[in-house]
This record gives sequence, structure tokens and C-alpha cells, in this order.
Amino acid sequence: MIKNKLLTYQKKKRSTFLGIGPMSLNCVDVSIDLANQFEIPLFLIASRRQIDSKESGGGYVNNWTTEDFSSYVNERDKKGKILLARDHGGPWQNPAEISGNYSLRKAMDLAKKSYFSDIKSGFQILHLDPSIDIHSKPDIDETLDRLYELYEYCWSQADSLRKDIAFEIGTEEQSGGTNTPQELDYVLSSVTKFCKESKIPKPTFVVVQSGTKVLETSNVGSFDLPLRVANQIPAEIQLPKMLKICEKYNVMMKAHNTDYLSNEALSWHPKLGIHAANVAPEFGVTESKALIKILSENGLKNLSNSFIELAYKSRKWQKWLKPNSSADVLQKAIISGHYIFSTKEFKKIKNLAIFELEKKGIDLDNYLKGEIKKCILRYLNNFRLI
Repeated sequence: MIKNKLLTYQKKKRSTFLGIGPMSLNCVDVSIDLANQFEIPLFLIASRRQIDSKESGGGYVNNWTTEDFSSYVNERDKKGKILLARDHGGPWQNPAEISGNYSLRKAMDLAKKSYFSDIKSGFQILHLDPSIDIHSKPDIDETLDRLYELYEYCWSQADSLRKDIAFEIGTEEQSGGTNTPQELDYVLSSVTKFCKESKIPKPTFVVVQSGTKVLETSNVGSFDLPLRVANQIPAEIQLPKMLKICEKYNVMMKAHNTDYLSNEALSWHPKLGIHAANVAPEFGVTESKALIKILSENGLKNLSNSFIELAYKSRKWQKWLKPNSSADVLQKAIISGHYIFSTKEFKKIKNLAIFELEKKGIDLDNYLKGEIKKCILRYLNNFRLI
């Protein structure tokens, strides 16, 4: 089973697995190349906004459907080192389900269809996240009931298709603080009981709030702060307690939103024993910054300005702003640039950039991939994967 393979690898290497958000075609290509070059397992963690089933309309990354994305990765992953993972699957995780004001039942049904596409397409890790509700605020037991429904459905479909999958659970978005041990123990105890009664394998990963939260282009959580945060137990004290609870239930701990942490903070992940961590927006921001830089340095300011204007007008930066933000147009464009990489308007800008830069002997995509590679390598080194 995939869970046993991951546990064996982690115990042997004492490293932290890296989940990479497939922010762009270039980001996916670099991830595949690095996984094969160093012969290490890397997770590509696709949210439903980024990549979804054909029935749900695909996603903003390269206009891929789940099926297209899976085929692309599997064709290029010659050594089979990439693990396809669904990140934050569940009801109302696709924007159309929110804008359409879908009912709980309709949103749950579409979430199931999305998961079924994942399973058929060879996804190996499914994050079951029923924490969003646009109509009410369900308590922990209601949320767990929804989790069980999704869990049972996904397992039965995978079993019938003879697919080997692992599950990740976690019912809250990152707040920048940490969970309490009581909360984690209650969730894992409840889920373990459900799995035993239903004769379903226990989850492989549980998402634990580890003091990380991304806003704009920084991590504003408590994990990397030199000062203590009022009413919060420091991460280095709290996380070992959480890890002991994970060990009690034989589940691996996964941190989300570890973008922009310092090298020192990243290096503490394997030291503390954090089993896996997700990084996503930082890689998209890195590519946008690199694009603006190469265009500006080569007399293509007009194309750079066109990209900045297009990204800014998308307004995809809104969810990432800090309270009372002072971010200007450029900063907002950098935050949201990767959301428009697959639009017709951006492709026109990029094609012109490729043409002009080729005259100077510059391969634009090679340059962009090089910058993304540097960014991912920082995590691979600090997580002891290489």
C-alpha cells in the first residue's frame, strides 16, 4: 500500500515530504524534472480551483482537466516519482459551486464526482476537506459526518477500481496559529473509530495547524516569528505534542501554507518530525517576478506593463491581502499573476515576449523554469529530501 511505502521512506530518510502546488505548466515540468533527477517522491497537490474534472469545468492551471493533467504528468514522469494528490477536495471547493449558491447535497454530489475523476485518473492521495459551507457554520461533528460520507464513497470507488490510494484529512483552513491537542485527539479518535467500524484504512495524513499562514508574499503565522504570540503556545512546544498524538494513531502530520518561511524555519520541519508540508503560491509568485524582471531588463517594459495590468485587473489578489494592506498595483499583480497564465490575453503577451527574447538568445521558458527550480530546491534541501 502507498501508505506503507511513504511511512517506510520517511522513517528511513527522516525527511519532510514536499507537496508542490501545480501553479503553472512550467512549475509542473520543473517538479517532474527534479523528482526524476534526484529520484525522490514529490507530491503535486492540485486544488479544485487549479485542476478539476471535465464535468466541473477544469481549472485555471493550463486549462487542464483532471484527466488531461494526469495524462501529462504520467507521460513525462519516466521514473514514476510524482504522486498526484488532490488538495482540499470537497463541497464548495470549486468556485462555480459557490457562485451558483449550490445546496449541501448538490455540492457534496459534485465533490464525489470530482473525487471519482481523481481516482480513475490515478491520483494517489486524496485530501478530504468538507470544512467549507456557504450556508451555515457546521460544528465539528457535522463536519466529521460529511467527512465520513466522502471517505466511504472514495474508498468504495477506489476499491472497486482496484486503485491504491491514501487519504489526508483536515477540517480547517490555516489560521496562523496552532490546533489544540484536544481537538486533534478528538478528530483522530473519531475518524479511527469510523474507519474500524467501516473496515476502511485509516488516513495517511492529518493536516495540523502548525503556525503558518500566507498573506501577500510572506508567511504571517507564528511558526517563523522571533517573538511570542499572545494566547498561543509556541510552535516548538506545541508541535511535539501534536506529533505524539499523530504517532498514537499511526497517522503522519502534514503542514499547509509553509510558503515563504525562512531556511531556519524550514529546516526545523524534519528536525521536529513534521512528515509533510505543502507549498503553492510562492512558486507562482516566483514565476511572475521572474517574468517581470526578464522583460524589464531587456527593454520590453511595454510587455511587462501589459502583464501587470492584466494580472491586476483579474482581482485574484483580493483573498491574499493583509488587513489594511498597503500593496500597490505591482505587488498585487505579482500575487495574482499565475492565475492568468492560461488566458488568451496573457498568451499573446508571452508569445511576443518569446519572439523578442529569442532575438537576444534568451529562451524565456528555460529562464522561468530556472527561477522556479531554485525556489523548489530551497525546500528540498531544508526538508532533507536531497
